[in-house]
Amino acid sequence: MSRATGIVRHNFVSLIIDMKNLIKIESAALLFVFSGAYFYLLNGHWGLYLALFFAPDLSFAFYLISKKTGAIAYNFIHHQGFLSIGLILGYLAKMDLVMQVSLIFLAHSAFDRVAGYGLKYYDSFDHTHLGWIGKSKNRNVE
Repeated sequence: MSRATGIVRHNFVSLIIDMKNLIKIESAALLFVFSGAYFYLLNGHWGLYLALFFAPDLSFAFYLISKKTGAIAYNFIHHQGFLSIGLILGYLAKMDLVMQVSLIFLAHSAFDRVAGYGLKYYDSFDHTHLGWIGKSKNRNVE
C-alpha cells in the first residue's frame, strides 16, 4: 500500500469514527428505518407524513415562556425513548394512528440528529447534548 493510500484510508476511518459523524450515520440509518416502517409496515400515506414531520418543532413556542420550559417541551417531544414508548403503546392497543405518529416523530428526531441538533440543556437553545450549535458553535471544544 502506498503512503498516499494509507493517508486517505486513515482520514476516511477517522471521519467515520469521529463521534459526531458516528451519531449522524446512526441517525441517518434510524431515519430510514422509522420512515420505512411507517410506509411499508403500516402503509402510511405521504400526506400525513409531510403534515406531521416538522410538527415536533412547534415545541419551540414554549421558549417564549422561558428557556427551561422550552427545553423541557422540546426534549419531551424529541426524546426517542418517549416516542418509542408511544410506538409500543400504539402496538399493544392496536392503534395504527398512534404508531404512525410515533414513527413520524421518531423519524423527525433522527433527522434532527443528522442535522446536528440534539436534546437541549436549560441554559441556552444553542446548548445541546451533541454540543453547541448556531451562533454558539464556536464554544465547542474539539
